[in-house]
Amino acid sequence: MRIRLIQMNSVVGDVHGNLERIVALIREAERDGVHLVVFPEMALAGYPPEDLLFRPSFLRDLAEAQEILAQNVGRLVAIVGYAYAEGQGIRNAAAVMANRQTLARIAKQHLPNYGVFDEARYFTPGAGTTIFRWGQWTLGVSICEDAWYPDGPYLRQARQGANLLVNISASPFSRGKSQVRQQMLSTRADDAAAYLVWTNLVGAQDELVFDGTSAVFGPDGQLLARALAFREDILTVELTRTPSQHRRWIDPRWRLAPNDEGAADVVEVPLPPAGEAEALATRVEPVPDTVPSLYEALCLGLKDYVEKNHFGDVVIGLSGGIDSALTATIAVDALGRERVHGVFMPSVITSETSYQDAKALSENLGIDWRVIPIGDIVSVFLKELAPSFGQRPMDLTEENLQARIRGTLLMALSNKLGWLVLTTGNKSEMATGYSTLYGDMAGGFAVLKDVLKTEVFRLARYVNQTAGYARIPENVLIKPPSAELRPDQKDEDSLPPYAILDQILKGYIEDDLTPDELIRQGLDADAVVLAVRLVNRNEYKRRQAPVGIKVTPRAFGRDRRMPITGRF
Repeated sequence: MRIRLIQMNSVVGDVHGNLERIVALIREAERDGVHLVVFPEMALAGYPPEDLLFRPSFLRDLAEAQEILAQNVGRLVAIVGYAYAEGQGIRNAAAVMANRQTLARIAKQHLPNYGVFDEARYFTPGAGTTIFRWGQWTLGVSICEDAWYPDGPYLRQARQGANLLVNISASPFSRGKSQVRQQMLSTRADDAAAYLVWTNLVGAQDELVFDGTSAVFGPDGQLLARALAFREDILTVELTRTPSQHRRWIDPRWRLAPNDEGAADVVEVPLPPAGEAEALATRVEPVPDTVPSLYEALCLGLKDYVEKNHFGDVVIGLSGGIDSALTATIAVDALGRERVHGVFMPSVITSETSYQDAKALSENLGIDWRVIPIGDIVSVFLKELAPSFGQRPMDLTEENLQARIRGTLLMALSNKLGWLVLTTGNKSEMATGYSTLYGDMAGGFAVLKDVLKTEVFRLARYVNQTAGYARIPENVLIKPPSAELRPDQKDEDSLPPYAILDQILKGYIEDDLTPDELIRQGLDADAVVLAVRLVNRNEYKRRQAPVGIKVTPRAFGRDRRMPITGRF
């Protein structure tokens, strides 16, 4: 059987645009002699569609598009993810189509409702077991989370005779997830003694990035083929024989398993059995290591946010520091240098070194950049505020004023020239509130929002290593981080050293460890108490931060949801 996995970048809500692409890809598959073509979860609707699912007009569009799609499926079987209304509920489903008709709609049975997932808010779970008989092949179809359960629908389908399992997925990227996911899928194929075809979404939707890496596993769990990471891809494989029934006969997990699941619904595929085709060379694409994967995810997240929302150029406030340097570099690699603009906004406190570093970065990247001094603007602000400030000494107010003036200037350029403002704050700063509300937090998209400061340095070094030269100037990497809002300021004047702080933040935010547990791990007690206090008191700031790319298992925003008002 010739099987084609379509790793597609769908656009949420663009039902007709997604439909046109799917139809074209199905027709191409038919011309190429493909027997089975598989698209990702929610390929027709885009994922996650969120509250669009509550709009009757959206569900009607999906229903009409699925009917049109079925009419365009001829001499092959096509499996496409979408959503449909049924009775009092909405289903996250796979439409199985062949011979100009819909053979069945398989509803997702396990609805994820944790982290970024809210599927119980929208969907009614499916039930029962359906298998599709097609000559020597018997297919079972499941959706994403269904495969994560060891006793999920895939196993019931296998016990009813399925020897080819298809799982359509919209599984988002996070640090280290790819390896865990591949091991899980390998185990599922081995447990079922069946081929497993897993087709994953690729692309970005708001905070989420989908990394693709669609794959095919053999009945022994061996990886047979894998598509590209972070890119649309078409992966075609040729399975020349069905798995041996002998293994199931001799494995007591099959012989002695309780058969209390009831009979499966059997759907006969109204096509001639899939014949032999010319053998294809298998392709197993590599999965990038941790740092390259992180960089690819950030580039894809930014590119899709800008282009799917029809923005043109982007603008970045360049400080001469590492965060703005990395943000600008990612923007160039995601969008092209002609769409990236840098603005250096010095005050009387800004050092000559910062100017030189910002200038060198802009020249290395080949981007448009300009200098807008803010010294006179700060003076005017302070003059007008003096009667209200009275004799009170200078404090954070004057520091934050500089950041807020810079934010105002960037937003003015955005309004006048149509540029999207990219903020440059990282996760360490977001966590501790080491940022200025309506200042450096002002903007449309936060590229590094889920990237700890130590990871920022690793990514910058990766950029230079990949380029073969100091694309990000070396001085940016070696000088102590500073907001430069007061003379001789260093981040570590207000925060623990980032090497320590980031360990605390990872444990407290991602692993939900208590301060006592962190201290017992050997982390400095004073640093732990300070960091935890800062995290807890700055939730109100994070709620007002721009949307940003999720790359860790516990990102701020809709992933980690904590009360602003609370005393725990």
